[in-house]
Amino acid sequence: MRTRTALRVALAVAIGALSTAVTGVGTASAHVTVNPKDATQGGYAKLAFRVPNEKDAASTTRLEIVIPTDLAPIASVSTRPVPGWTVAVEKTTLATPLKVHDSEVTEVVSKLVWTADGDATQIKPHTFQEFEVSAGPLPEVDQIAFKALQTYSDGEVVRWIDEGADADRPAPILKLSKATAAPAAPAPVNAAATEETGDDAESGLALTLGIAGLVAGVAALVVALLAYRRRAAA
Repeated sequence: MRTRTALRVALAVAIGALSTAVTGVGTASAHVTVNPKDATQGGYAKLAFRVPNEKDAASTTRLEIVIPTDLAPIASVSTRPVPGWTVAVEKTTLATPLKVHDSEVTEVVSKLVWTADGDATQIKPHTFQEFEVSAGPLPEVDQIAFKALQTYSDGEVVRWIDEGADADRPAPILKLSKATAAPAAPAPVNAAATEETGDDAESGLALTLGIAGLVAGVAALVVALLAYRRRAAA
């Protein structure tokens, strides 16, 4: 009896742990993200901030994206219009100007705030919306963390600002890799060498055919002599 009871308790604990794990995975997967998740240092990229609605009885009415300017400023950031949403762009002056294409950039975008124009365009429960931007040149850093604040119609503000693999409210992270070197150009073809090679090949072929003909002629002569001797002996 004790053994059966212990087994039932262990089974209940295991089911509870599995349920918690599954629920945790579902919740963790529904955070604000940036897509694609990878880009190239020094290049330009179209980034989409994907915002899912995690609630059952409230809509998302506002999204705020903070673009870091301390260690990884981005010289150019432009937004793509989202029907039914208004975007406000905030800028900041850099202490050290950026050099881009032989010119200096002293002011960059530091924050983007999208606000729904009305109830009809809010992000409803169990749906998502994407907010696209074009950004570049991307800085020479390993990653950029875009802190995001998501506001719901019930007044709650969810702060997606944490960094780290185990963060409860992870910020959208863009991984940056170094640009790969361009492949080396193929060596130029030497036309004279090609012609000489072709001539040599033709000469070699002619010589081979000549030798083959000579061997065939000698063989025919030997056969004829043998036949002649046989007839003479007969």
